[in-house]
Amino acid sequence: MSDFAKPTRTNLIPCLQYRDAPAAIAWLQSTFGFSEHLVVPNDQGGIAHAQLCCGNGMLMLGSANAQSEYGRLMRQPQQAGGNTQSIYVVIERVDALYARAKAAGAEIVIEVRDEDYGGRGFSCRDLEGHLWNFGSYDPWEDTGSGS
Repeated sequence: MSDFAKPTRTNLIPCLQYRDAPAAIAWLQSTFGFSEHLVVPNDQGGIAHAQLCCGNGMLMLGSANAQSEYGRLMRQPQQAGGNTQSIYVVIERVDALYARAKAAGAEIVIEVRDEDYGGRGFSCRDLEGHLWNFGSYDPWEDTGSGS
């Protein structure tokens, strides 16, 4: 473990920006089962900062803002011509979440399947094009590989 890592619940927290962050929060909650930890609205009807939880993981997000110092560093998937990163979420009920994501309008980019390395999973894009991967493969479990 890095000498700089703080021993906290989770020390890697992905951060995303959405053009319509309030709608994204509602969609992430109803579709993927995230729960609201903190939501700070801004004075333009958007979100200055939000923290959503999923199990012991967290996602930070806010409204896309090309005028802010941080916002100038970020690009939406459509601006970048695709995704430059994705999020993997370890889950138990893969097929149930797959059905819910599909019904909610997520673009399924890799159909649900059993993986060669173990587990079952699928990949999809949310309503603004961010790439999500969900699977039962847990890299923390002992795989018997000796590592």
